[in-house]
Amino acid sequence: MIAAAASDDEAMLGVFERLALAAGREVMRVFDAGCAVGQKSDNSPVTEADRESEKIILAGLRAAFPDIPCVAEEEASAGIVPPDLDDAFFLVDPLDGTKEFVNRRTDFTVNIALVRHGVPEIGVVFAPCTGRFFSGRPGRAEAIDINGDYQIIGRRPISARTGVAPLTVVASRSHNTPETEAYIRTVGAAEIVSVGSSLKFCLVASAEADVYPRFGRTMEWDTAAGDAVLRAAGGITRTLDGQPLAYGKRDQSDDEDFANPHFIASGKVAGPT
Repeated sequence: MIAAAASDDEAMLGVFERLALAAGREVMRVFDAGCAVGQKSDNSPVTEADRESEKIILAGLRAAFPDIPCVAEEEASAGIVPPDLDDAFFLVDPLDGTKEFVNRRTDFTVNIALVRHGVPEIGVVFAPCTGRFFSGRPGRAEAIDINGDYQIIGRRPISARTGVAPLTVVASRSHNTPETEAYIRTVGAAEIVSVGSSLKFCLVASAEADVYPRFGRTMEWDTAAGDAVLRAAGGITRTLDGQPLAYGKRDQSDDEDFANPHFIASGKVAGPT
């Protein structure tokens, strides 16, 4: 039964990888051609790339897994959310780092995740502009190599490292806060790596950094795929009270559905939390 479950997870991850590559190709088509930038009701930017990437991913997920509900950023923004998430559901951010995309930076990503019982268990993060590609499922996280035709040509296992002070901290380029700066001073970071989007989780997962503190607003689709990769690599994401970050949060008294509290993502051992 365990072997069968692992095989099912691997097959699902393969679907995620194919969809992320297809969506990433479309994102780069729009990036290269240029496009207009709109604004959503929360004043965040949205582009043709966000919408087209989401269409590709949702069509593929719903065809392959019709019984698993999907929560996707652009649909959620339009008020389209499944009434019941059951024990498992997909979280999709078709273009994480839209600000980076609009400003012609390179570290935007395509993100697809499966959440089971509140835990992000399977996920892919693909940065189509740089070709960095990460995947994770229970017990295995990988960095994936692709060629110019968006084909996978290699993969290697990755593992989060045991952090030893002074730590390497990865921080948000577009959403830095005084609380983040105070935390960085607390851990006495040797190096601060500033990068956009969910790649921050992946840098911790691949032992390129030790900790990612986030004291700003995020939504679950922003974090689930990267968090799944990090947990598969042996790391963890915890809220400020030390509990693992949970997913599928609805009817929150102090915030909207799927909004995350502040959190700290770390490798196997991190600094003060």
